[in-house]
Amino acid sequence: MSTKGRGAPAQSATADREVAISRVIDAPRELVFEAFTEVRHLSQWWGPDGFTTTTRAFEFRVGGEWDFVMHGPDGTDYQEWITWTEIAPPERIALLHGESRDDPNAFASVLTFESDGAATLIEMRTLFPTKELRDEAVEKYHAIEGGRQTLSNLAAYVAELVRKGVEG
Repeated sequence: MSTKGRGAPAQSATADREVAISRVIDAPRELVFEAFTEVRHLSQWWGPDGFTTTTRAFEFRVGGEWDFVMHGPDGTDYQEWITWTEIAPPERIALLHGESRDDPNAFASVLTFESDGAATLIEMRTLFPTKELRDEAVEKYHAIEGGRQTLSNLAAYVAELVRKGVEG
C-alpha cells in the first residue's frame, strides 16, 4: 500500500465526497452503452427497485438535457434533471445530475464502459459538492444501494435484449 505524509494511506482529496459503484454486465459494451443513452431503453430500467420513470424531455448530446420524474414505490415523485457534459461512445459519459437546472446541490457523475471479453465492466463514479451532501445521499436516500439496484436493473434489461437477439 502506498503511503504519504505521516504513514497515512494515500487517498484522493475528494474521497469523502465520492460514491463509486461498478458491475460486470454480460453483454457487449456497445449494447450496454446504447441502453444508457437512448430514452426508449432508459425508461425500461432506470432507477432502484420498484421505481418507474416518466421522461418529459430527452436530448442525448453534450449540453443536452434529460428532464424526468422518478416515481417511488410509495407514490413519492422525485423531480430529476441531468445534463450531459461529455460523451465518448461507447467508452464514457459524464453528466451533472440534480433536481433542476439551477440546483446548487447537483452532483457530477462519470460512467465508464470497459470491454471485459464478451461482457462490459461499467463503473459509475459520483462526486458530490460537499461531504455532507454525499453523506445525506448515502444515509437518507440510500445512494449506494440504489445505485447497485439501478445497475442490476440495467443488467437484467440488457440480458433480456441479448436473449431476444437485439444488437447494440
